[in-house]
Amino acid sequence: MTPRIGPFAGALTTITGALVAGALVAGAAAPAQAAAPPARDAAAAAPGGAGAAAHPARKGNPLDGPVRFYVERDTNAGRQAKIWEREGRTEDAAYMRALSRIPQAVWFTEGTPDEVREKVRATMRDAARQRAVPVLVAYYVPGRDCSQYSAGGAPSEQAYREWIDAFAQGVGHGKAVVIVEPDGLALLSSEPWCNEGGGGSTGEPEDMALVEQRFREINYAVDAFARLPRTAVYIDAGHSAWQPINDYDAGYGEPRDQLGIVSRLLKGGVAKADGFFLNVSNFRTDDELVSYGTDVAKCIRFRQRTGAASCSSDDLAAEPADPRALTHFVLDTSRNGRGPWTAPPGKYPDPEEWCNPPGRGLGERPTTRTGNELVDAFLWVKRPGESDGQCTRGTGGPVDPEYGAVDPPAGQWWPEYALGLAREASPPLR
Repeated sequence: MTPRIGPFAGALTTITGALVAGALVAGAAAPAQAAAPPARDAAAAAPGGAGAAAHPARKGNPLDGPVRFYVERDTNAGRQAKIWEREGRTEDAAYMRALSRIPQAVWFTEGTPDEVREKVRATMRDAARQRAVPVLVAYYVPGRDCSQYSAGGAPSEQAYREWIDAFAQGVGHGKAVVIVEPDGLALLSSEPWCNEGGGGSTGEPEDMALVEQRFREINYAVDAFARLPRTAVYIDAGHSAWQPINDYDAGYGEPRDQLGIVSRLLKGGVAKADGFFLNVSNFRTDDELVSYGTDVAKCIRFRQRTGAASCSSDDLAAEPADPRALTHFVLDTSRNGRGPWTAPPGKYPDPEEWCNPPGRGLGERPTTRTGNELVDAFLWVKRPGESDGQCTRGTGGPVDPEYGAVDPPAGQWWPEYALGLAREASPPLR
C-alpha cells in the first residue's frame, strides 16, 4: 500500500491541510453464489439510512475475551536471527528472535482461487495446532494502491469475487480475524492524483464507475466473510491524519468533491461487518487513533439513526459512547511506538513521512486487552521490517537520501530497518 496525500482527518467540514497515509504489501471455478446473508440487524438492512438500530451483535467474534493470536513458524525475523547469530551479532540476533515470537498478520496478495484457498487452509490448520486465532489480510482488490508502489490485484471484479469466495472457503468454520483490503476505502480512484487509470483521476464518469465498483467489491468481501460462523471481519478506515469524517472539497484537483471516511464506510458495508480498522502500515499514536475512531463510530451511529448526511462537532459530542450501540474497531500498533515522523522543514521536496521513516519503533503488542470497549484489539497488521517502498523524498532518486541507499521494494524484508524498530520499541521489546 503506497501512501497518499489526503486532507487532515480532524477537520469535519473545512479541509485546511494535507497529510500522508501509510504503505503496505507484506508479503477451480468459483462455486455457485449463495444468497446474500441476512442483515445482522436493522443497521445492516439500511446502511447509512434512517431508523438503523445498534451495531450488529458480535456473536461468534473470536476477539470477544482473551485471545491467543497465531504466530507463524517460519518468519523473516527468525531467519535473520539465525544469520546474525552465525555472524556473531548476538544482541541484534536477540532482538530478531524476540520479534519473531510476536503474532503478526498473514497477508494474501495474489494467486488463483485454488492457490489462495489452499494457502488460507494451510494457515488455518497451523493456527488450529497452536489453538490460536490468525489475523488474515485480503489484499487483492482490482486497481489496488492506485497503481503505485503496491500495485496489483485481481484483473476484474468477477475475478476478485472468485478469489474472495475461495479465501472464505479456506477459512471455513475456524476462528479468524479478516482484515479486508487495507487502503481499499480510504484510497479511491476519485482521488485527484490517483494513477489507477494510468494518467491520474480526471473526474470523468469512468472514475466514478470505478469508485462504485470498489464499493461493490468491498461489500462482496464483507458478505463472504460475515457468513462464516467464527470469523470477525473489519474494513478500512485509513487513519487519523488522512480522510476527514465528513464529505469534503479536496481543493487541489478534480474531482474536488470527495467522500469522507464515514460515507465510505457506510457504502462499503460496515454495518454488516464487525467494525473497521485504523493505521495499517502507518505510525499514528494510539491516543490519536482512539479519539478519531470513536468520532467515526459516533458519526456512523448518528447518520444511521437520523438519516443525516454529515456530523457536526455538536452531534458527535451529544452521541453517547455506548459500546453496545457503536461500531467497534481495531488498531494496527505494529510500528507506532514512537508515533509519526516529522521531517525537518524544507529538507526534502516531498518528505514521504509515511515511507520507511527513521527512528520509529514497535508499538503495543497484539492483545484484546485494550482498555477501551470500542477497541476490539491491538493487532500487528503491517509486518515490521518489510519495506514501505523505494522512497526518494521527492528527489530524483533512486537513493533514499535519509539512508544514503536505495530502499528495498515494497514488502521486501529489510533487516536493518527491522532492527531499528526493535531497538526503539515502546514498550521495550526485551
